[in-house]
Amino acid sequence: MAGSDFDQLLSDIRACRVCAPFMPHEPRPIVQASSSAKILIVGQAPGTRVHASGRPFTDPSGDRLRDWMGVDEAEFYDAAKIAIVPMGFCFPGLDAAGSDLPPRKECAPLWQRKLTEQLGKVRLTLLVGMYAQRFYLGSQMRKTMTDTVRDAASFGPDYLPLPHPSWRNSAWLRKNPWFAAKILPLLRCRIKELLL
Repeated sequence: MAGSDFDQLLSDIRACRVCAPFMPHEPRPIVQASSSAKILIVGQAPGTRVHASGRPFTDPSGDRLRDWMGVDEAEFYDAAKIAIVPMGFCFPGLDAAGSDLPPRKECAPLWQRKLTEQLGKVRLTLLVGMYAQRFYLGSQMRKTMTDTVRDAASFGPDYLPLPHPSWRNSAWLRKNPWFAAKILPLLRCRIKELLL
């Protein structure tokens, strides 16, 4: 896809309002991408802070994810290096308990393939959370998200499944010390190779 076509695709995504009838607020699609990116982060959906900022992962989850990756903000927000394409581009709202709702179901089928097919230089896709893992790994997913992440090396150099970096997963991280001992070094090594 030529540069102007890629830019048009990003404009179309940012102008999308297909979920508007189901949203408690005006949709605000948030995406970071460039056809030159070598790393793709596929997350869940923007939260309240990201919805307000218009920039992906501008919250404690982003701080943790950058730490996991071993990158600073300048590297993380360099679209020429790292694309960030959530399963749902808009903040889906909150449930009765105050937790983020799942990504809207309309978004991924409409945009994921169109955009990721144009990211031809991507060499590593980080699948952050179960929604991304289900979409991209399908039947290759293990019985649980924990098992999928534990078996990260088996997905080859293309995909690396991760838990969501939300503070809500702090107990999971304490319960699974192998993640910091085995998966994070693998992640940081791959990131370093690709950002050199």
